[in-house]
Amino acid sequence: MFRRVSKAATVLAAFIFLIACSPKLDWRTVQAPQERYTALFPGKPDKLERRMPYLDQELLQTLEAVKIDDDIYSVSTIQLPANQSASLSKLLSQLQANLIDRAKASGGDVTVEDAFYKTADRQRLPIKDYFLDLKSNGKSQQLMRVRWINRVAPNGDNWIYQISVLHANPGAESAKTLLSKEEYENFFSDFSPE
Repeated sequence: MFRRVSKAATVLAAFIFLIACSPKLDWRTVQAPQERYTALFPGKPDKLERRMPYLDQELLQTLEAVKIDDDIYSVSTIQLPANQSASLSKLLSQLQANLIDRAKASGGDVTVEDAFYKTADRQRLPIKDYFLDLKSNGKSQQLMRVRWINRVAPNGDNWIYQISVLHANPGAESAKTLLSKEEYENFFSDFSPE
């Protein structure tokens, strides 16, 4: 009888140990052939599409995102047709200004760092990472890391990607310190546009 109880207790303890060690992040490769990228998400993302008004037209914006605890990992994609490529720099500037101005208006900080991303054909290209501290009443409310990548498709269309992680309820760490950790770095380093 003692052996059975001991064996049952051992099995139960092993089961509890395995549950406790199970990672909350379930990394999976997500291929988005219509949006021309591959990404590594820490869970199964939801996909949303919307029409975004821009210069008397509507552009299709696709968003894939997953929420894990206090973090939202997302990839936003906008396809700018080849005949609109003259407005690319204006659109990119507007996307960046929307977030950067919001952080500065809240009294927060913006830090810009040099980084690299890799393409589907394994080219390593330079990019900028933006680390934002969004405040409310002088206190950090959200931290964000974001990068914008532009790629030109063979047909001349421009694809604009916004890769970001938004972290709510930050402690005392800065956006750069927190969002450079491995669980966030994997998301950024394993994003590959075509």
